[in-house]
Amino acid sequence: MVRHCFGHSLQEHAEQAREIDYETVTTLDPAHVVAIKSLWSDPGIKECYDRRREYQLADSAKYYLDNIDRIAASDYLPTLQDILRLRVPTTGIIEYPFDLDSIIFRMVDVGGQRSERRKWIHCFESVTSIMFLVALSEYDQVLVESDNENRMEESKALFRTIITYPWFQESSVILFLNKKDLLEEKILYSHLVDYFPEYDGEFASH
Repeated sequence: MVRHCFGHSLQEHAEQAREIDYETVTTLDPAHVVAIKSLWSDPGIKECYDRRREYQLADSAKYYLDNIDRIAASDYLPTLQDILRLRVPTTGIIEYPFDLDSIIFRMVDVGGQRSERRKWIHCFESVTSIMFLVALSEYDQVLVESDNENRMEESKALFRTIITYPWFQESSVILFLNKKDLLEEKILYSHLVDYFPEYDGEFASH
């Protein structure tokens, strides 16, 4: 059976959505907005979204899809949340110098993907501090590079490697755990013990 929504079949809406060139699009036609909304409201798509840990999907996908009407409006201006939820993978080494009380600080952003590490791992002798970011929500997700390796385990292994490097022995280390809001949402249906059997805490239902 082919479901119909807004006068069109779901298949027709899927074909309309596929017409969008996501790499160059700057505005969305009303027909494309309707197509995206009908797909996003489909139970089958919702089920696929609930299984997103099995494939690669941006954490912010739900936020942008839920706000598609506002974002597609002709007078749209990005909000602070819109900007903060945008993710552009870091490639190479990017330096951000800034002045604070007449002291020049240099913050260096590096890519965490395996293919990026060889570019920077030997470049930071005598750095003052290391800020290591880990997304708490990635405990049940797999790597982009390998669909049978856990992202959290990979982060743990990389963190252990970094703090034992001789170049960083005099550097302070800040471990920053983010995406707590996504963890709170996900932990209700995706049990931590399924991915980390050594976890002996109790699952609390709400």
